[in-house]
Amino acid sequence: MPEDAVNLPIEEILGYLESLYGPDLYNAFEPDYHTPGPISGFSNTHWLRSANTAGINVRTIRHFWNIIPYALTLPHAFNAIHILPVWEPGVVASLYGPSSWNINPEFFSPSLYNCFPHLDTVEKQLKVVINLLHLMGKSVGMDVVPHTDRYSEMALANPICFEWLQRDELQIVQNGDSLYEDAEGIIYNYVKNTSKGGTLPDQETFFYKLPEYDRLNLLFGEKHDYSGRLQRRKELVKLLYEQGYETVPATMGPPYRGIEVDPDPEAKITDEDGLVWRDYRITHPQTFSRVFGPLARYRLYWSKDDNQNWELDFDRPNTIAWDYVKRHYREIKEEFGFDFMRGDMSHVQMRPDGVPAHPDDFYDVLGAVKMEVCKTHPSFGYFAESFLAPPGEMAYGDECDHLEASLADSTLGDLQSEPVGTQKFVSDFAQYRNWLETRKFAPNFTLITADKDDPRFDKFYIDGNEIRFFMALFLTDMPSYMGMGFECRDPHPTPAPNEHYSKLYVFHMPDGPKGTRGPFVWGKNRNLNHKLYRQKILAEEIFELIKDQPVQWLVPPDASGIQKTIVWTQAELPSYVFAANMDTKSGCANLAADFPPGAWEPVFSTEEETLGNDLYAGIIPWLKPGEGLVWKKAD
Repeated sequence: MPEDAVNLPIEEILGYLESLYGPDLYNAFEPDYHTPGPISGFSNTHWLRSANTAGINVRTIRHFWNIIPYALTLPHAFNAIHILPVWEPGVVASLYGPSSWNINPEFFSPSLYNCFPHLDTVEKQLKVVINLLHLMGKSVGMDVVPHTDRYSEMALANPICFEWLQRDELQIVQNGDSLYEDAEGIIYNYVKNTSKGGTLPDQETFFYKLPEYDRLNLLFGEKHDYSGRLQRRKELVKLLYEQGYETVPATMGPPYRGIEVDPDPEAKITDEDGLVWRDYRITHPQTFSRVFGPLARYRLYWSKDDNQNWELDFDRPNTIAWDYVKRHYREIKEEFGFDFMRGDMSHVQMRPDGVPAHPDDFYDVLGAVKMEVCKTHPSFGYFAESFLAPPGEMAYGDECDHLEASLADSTLGDLQSEPVGTQKFVSDFAQYRNWLETRKFAPNFTLITADKDDPRFDKFYIDGNEIRFFMALFLTDMPSYMGMGFECRDPHPTPAPNEHYSKLYVFHMPDGPKGTRGPFVWGKNRNLNHKLYRQKILAEEIFELIKDQPVQWLVPPDASGIQKTIVWTQAELPSYVFAANMDTKSGCANLAADFPPGAWEPVFSTEEETLGNDLYAGIIPWLKPGEGLVWKKAD
């Protein structure tokens, strides 16, 4: 069980790694050494179009080191690891609301430090963990987050990179382009009034010529003085708050722009320092309109008419913000050795006219980050967090066009949001396969994500998990994504306590409906774990023969969603045939499949360990509900 693996003594894991990798292991424990990853020699990003990725919320396993024993439970076919955001968090401790560019100190492993005293910072430990994952043949991805905590160190040190407003109770009194200058004045005076000696540069030099490292030291203090930096940030927040200055909150879904203070008495919160914060809402909302009060999006464009109507001028990019974001993520890639990026909120496309016919260098900041890194690391791929919603629903225009214009290599998609075997799931899968073959990006066959391991989505995982895993593993030309814990997730016909859901560890909320009061509780589903373990063993045995091969359909996906069984083999060198019954309620009898010439023998079933499913003139006599079958070409 994965839980057993992450709880093994570190000495036992080290002994096992040494038996696998011998002397190569020792270099990996040097944080200044970069162990080459499996795609380090690649000249493009196409590899990500067929990668099998496991996503890990480090909070659920406590610290970076525990990624290693968990990764040892994965077959080599899972060749990529996505680590959810690793930076210091801000409000409600959300991983997706970073407060600085510093690595989250809660992910430091005392056990790793005790074994290796030179690994005395969380940054060094992250570097070593990435080295080890590379040694294990796994690429490692980081999140690129196009927003921060509303009063992050990024925003306070670089006010021009964010959009600002001034609020008086329930009224937004100012929201013009130049408000960042007011914020700069307040912040500069704070530094001047709290300076402990030395020469302070003038305000213009402080914000635009002084290296950011020096500016951060003057603002907040030394990097590893966590409590001191937090205290100074709180002092700054209070000064801005007292004069009504806030960063404009991030939004999702058309129309994106045009916000007002929510007057509902429940739409406010008083923080631990007694400051009262109000929620915002879209003035003319559509179906997926959302306002994320604790988050501030980077200001990528100036507005029209000084923002009187909340309209952006896409012909006037804020190049300072673009350069800032690109530079920082390039430096993070180079410092830690990440191999790909997962773009958070990749579905955001704010242009009301849709995707332009000829996108320029300032079309999408996530694509710009990819291109910046690819200048020196051409294999650095871009995994997009978008859900392939219908045009105009979650983004203006066609989301597929947007993904191509933003240079995404693969995208999350939304197969995880439907129970396996429904007509919609089957027809959506057929559409994903069509996009895979006709578009420049590859949709993922997603099993579960950290954002779907939530009581609201329990109904998707009552059954069918074995066939989800089977298809993810053996559709070799299609990428897949699996959030950690899927392998042993308990069925929840009724909601379990919050501690059983990884989504609720994306933030720290001790109270309320999303609150957690203890460590993450792993699922105890040994039956599911055993069945998936058998699939992992099969993958270890055969994956080298079939990996990256295009699929040849013997029974293709049904666009109508009525026929729920698929059969496939390898287009170039057929050596195995796979059949999957996505119907978890009904079996499938006497299915005609045009097998390649030769004799084929059954070698595996997801549902039983004793096989008896011979072929009769190309007819598969029986597939159980939710069963996957494998045949091997006879010698």
